[in-house]
Amino acid sequence: MKLLQIKMYKRINYIAAIIVLVCGLSAQAQVTTSSPYSRYGLGNIKGSLLPQFRAMGGISTAVSKVTGFNNINMQNPASYAGITLTTIDIGMSASVTNLTRNNLSESSFNSTFSHLAFAAPVTRRSALSFGILPYSDLGYNYRNTVKVDTTTLNQLYEGEGGLSKAYLGYGYRFGDHLRIGGNLEYIFGNLQTSRATEFNSVGSYNAKLQTKNSVAGLSYSYGIQYDFTLGKKTIVTLGYSGSTSGKVNSTLSSYATLYTRDQDGNESTAADTLNAVNNGKSNLTLPLTHNFGIAIQQNDKWLIGADFRMGKWSKTSINDVNQGLQDSWGASLGGQWTPDAFSYNSYMKRIDYRIGFNYDKTYIKIGNQDIKQMGASLGFGFPLPTANGGTAFYKINFTTELGQRGTLNNNLVKEQYINFHLGFTLNDTWFRKYRVD
Repeated sequence: MKLLQIKMYKRINYIAAIIVLVCGLSAQAQVTTSSPYSRYGLGNIKGSLLPQFRAMGGISTAVSKVTGFNNINMQNPASYAGITLTTIDIGMSASVTNLTRNNLSESSFNSTFSHLAFAAPVTRRSALSFGILPYSDLGYNYRNTVKVDTTTLNQLYEGEGGLSKAYLGYGYRFGDHLRIGGNLEYIFGNLQTSRATEFNSVGSYNAKLQTKNSVAGLSYSYGIQYDFTLGKKTIVTLGYSGSTSGKVNSTLSSYATLYTRDQDGNESTAADTLNAVNNGKSNLTLPLTHNFGIAIQQNDKWLIGADFRMGKWSKTSINDVNQGLQDSWGASLGGQWTPDAFSYNSYMKRIDYRIGFNYDKTYIKIGNQDIKQMGASLGFGFPLPTANGGTAFYKINFTTELGQRGTLNNNLVKEQYINFHLGFTLNDTWFRKYRVD
């Protein structure tokens, strides 16, 4: 009995350590992106993907358990029904971004906490999961120079912030082939933007509009997966997941001010406030989304899959004002190969090797130019040794994504990036009932 108590204390301490780490990472959070395209809509949409799925190009809709290891796939909550061990996943991400326009370029580096997710079986046919991860991020600072008659004007655009998503989900398995599930999601965060028009002359009155949208509300997502068996070891899985279109409550504050700049370029205190709205009631309309996927896998060996996704972003509005976005769609292709998950004499054979590709027509359209995004990814799952022959299984998942968004056509910006994702996954037999004779 004392041994069971000691194990439980260790697990409680483990959870406490994770919570402290997450709080510390959140407290050190910085601006998580430097992209002029994050000015549009809700910013850069992150997607509900852990590093092991990003490494496969983002395929996830038809993915449940891979090589016998439990992974938390919140993109399709039906997958929770396949979880047989208590699973914890925590991670960080970093990015290097290079922006190019008119033969000018600028590079930046950002890093942040990426996710914390927990899942555990409830019955032999079901499991629940909860966690927190980014929903979107916002970060840009750039200017345009225009000429009106003989007057030169500078247009300044700034933005920072983003939205996060906390979720609680449940999945259930019917028979041996059908799984369904759903997530209750709480979307929250701040979107802060500023745009100003300035004259080149010192002492001229310039105008600025600052807005802050504080979002806090519920959303829902759902999913289904169905397995077909081919032979004794090969499984084909079809999957679908989606999210509802609904309004999320928010409060909107905005300030329109006049200001000047001195000879050194320093901005003065606002000379006059033309308009001010403090914490006015507002709302945010989220899009209806659909994800379709297929995956083929041979148990404990390999998996390949493809996803197709679409979003009804043309209906997105803030404070009942349509944001001028277009409907989006995208596709992913990827897979994983594990030479021998149970090898005793070769660590390299136990490593998961992952590769993937993705292409998206984003919800941004500037003029007549669609803003497209494409990339390739490579990742590894490094198993860690289990101490003293215990029941726990550990894995470090590392992913690198290389891609680009935008174009140099029509005086636009090409954005090239390298993203790094690091996750730590634990599988263990927590909450199991023990018999004591």
